[in-house]
Amino acid sequence: MDIAQEAFGAAEEVACHDCALVQTLPPLGLHSLARCYRCEAVLDRREPPDSTPLALALAGLLCGLVANAFPIIEVNLAGRQRENLLVTGPRTLISHDMPVLGVLVAFFSIVFPLLWLAAVAYVLFRVRAGTRARELGPLFLLAERLRPWAMTEVYVIGGYVAFTRLEELGRVSIGIGGWAVAATALLTFLVDQVLDRRHVWDSIRRPGRVQGPGPTLACPRCDLVTGLAEGARCPRCRSRLWQRKRNSLGRTIALVIAGAALYVPANILPIMAVGRLGRPTPDTIISGIGELVRRGYWPLALIVLFASVLVPVLKLVSLTWFVVAVRRRWGWALPFRTRLYRWVEAVGRWSNIDVFMISLLVALVQFGVLATVEAKAGAVAFAAVVIITMFAAEAFDPRLMWDAVEGRTG
Repeated sequence: MDIAQEAFGAAEEVACHDCALVQTLPPLGLHSLARCYRCEAVLDRREPPDSTPLALALAGLLCGLVANAFPIIEVNLAGRQRENLLVTGPRTLISHDMPVLGVLVAFFSIVFPLLWLAAVAYVLFRVRAGTRARELGPLFLLAERLRPWAMTEVYVIGGYVAFTRLEELGRVSIGIGGWAVAATALLTFLVDQVLDRRHVWDSIRRPGRVQGPGPTLACPRCDLVTGLAEGARCPRCRSRLWQRKRNSLGRTIALVIAGAALYVPANILPIMAVGRLGRPTPDTIISGIGELVRRGYWPLALIVLFASVLVPVLKLVSLTWFVVAVRRRWGWALPFRTRLYRWVEAVGRWSNIDVFMISLLVALVQFGVLATVEAKAGAVAFAAVVIITMFAAEAFDPRLMWDAVEGRTG
């Protein structure tokens, strides 16, 4: 029996990352799912062997390289043609005095997706070879932390919104790079779905309680149960071990306040200015949604309304509720609050649809007096809201809600 099979079939003691309950997982069959019986968080999900996600990750990496080498969208207006690469949008934003926005778009759409696919592919290749190298744990941890910020799927939706806006200007076509971006997004999604993370962690280091002088302490990143003292490094992923996230409530409150303060200008200020025949017209998020409705793109308008307007509000309100619940030691709706936290943590990245749309339009619509698109301050404020609320969700520790009910201080 090789390392992967041995880890795959062994019972394991794990601590739920959402409510901290320590449970013993029995061996699971293929396509089986194990949930925490207290908060219903997914503790384990057995998927096909390493060969399936490895093949998908390598294919996604190849498509990602193609996406960066060929044009995404081509626009023809009055006999003049423009096309853009993935890097064109960030480069144009930087040259138009929007360096922060340009760098963010570059990392979210180019750097992080390729790094994530490469890191996952490398770890899976080494695991499949039966290697237990010391660097695999920190590398897979890096991949796990990069995943929320690798936004190729969000970029595709933003690209489709940009495509609908470009159709009113002239003839628009999708280039080889555009289809490659869509393929990369699909493959990234599939890797994320079939990747058996616990199997990978267990293959990097066999499960089992690591003895030490302290009380039971679970790693917040790989869920390894240890008896090591707080502040020690996890033997598997090298994360710092703490009973709970440090200063979780204080950081969450500060980030929620900052996000709420920026939400108003993000929705009031123009995110871009669309110029036709030398007359620029400011465009806000709401007016952009109205434009989609006017042109008959109702489903797309609803997606943008939900992702760009409602999701940030729901995240800010939910995180505020969680903090108040911990302070007041509320016990009601505790399982629902935990499930809501998981949703809040997962959905925030989709609010970047408008940011990616702007990066594409700014790169493509530069036809002098005929038509131009220029990014405005509202886009920077909106990107800041998205990032801040993602950090706020990461800062909050859902286990504190259960600690408050059980009378623990955390």
